[in-house]
Amino acid sequence: MKTSADPVRDYLSAVEREASALPADRRRELLADLAEHIEVTRAERPHVTIGVVLAELGDPRTIAATALAEAGDGVAVGAPAHSGAHAPVRRGKVHPLVPLLMLTLPFLLAAVFPHVPAAGFCSTLFRVIGAVLLCTSVHWSTVRKTTGVLLTAVLPTLAISVWTWSSAAPAGDTPATLANLATLALLAGTAAWLWRGRRA
Repeated sequence: MKTSADPVRDYLSAVEREASALPADRRRELLADLAEHIEVTRAERPHVTIGVVLAELGDPRTIAATALAEAGDGVAVGAPAHSGAHAPVRRGKVHPLVPLLMLTLPFLLAAVFPHVPAAGFCSTLFRVIGAVLLCTSVHWSTVRKTTGVLLTAVLPTLAISVWTWSSAAPAGDTPATLANLATLALLAGTAAWLWRGRRA
């Protein structure tokens, strides 16, 4: 099987093919943004293989579909590019900070008020909404979205359920406080990791 000597060029060519319906200036901007992201990521994480970097970016077809959907808000897809004029590209309806805050701050509220049922309910509700916003955001790759949801929603929920319903959980306020602090550290660390890896 023939392998490519330049996977980055092949990846960008695939994105260009999939995004052929974009106006030329939008397509050039998309390719330049991707190339810059790849270059910066490789400089910041030299130990990571180029295959991993490209996988984190996502499938070329998905990237092109997202760009086409965003372009539909500014100009008609396939419309000729106007020289000297460049309509702004909508980067996403929800700021990337919103899902990260919704996945972390409500847990802090529930930890501070453990005996208030409304706090626990609101915490769960807001964290579910945060997970949905993270999954539907254009700011992260599929790998980061999946990892983020697992670490900020699924794993803490499982841990809390086991702690609450298991007889093996230690009694007293101190173990519960330590468990809450550990969970909060996990949430904050994951949110910081997602924030650093977000797309512009």
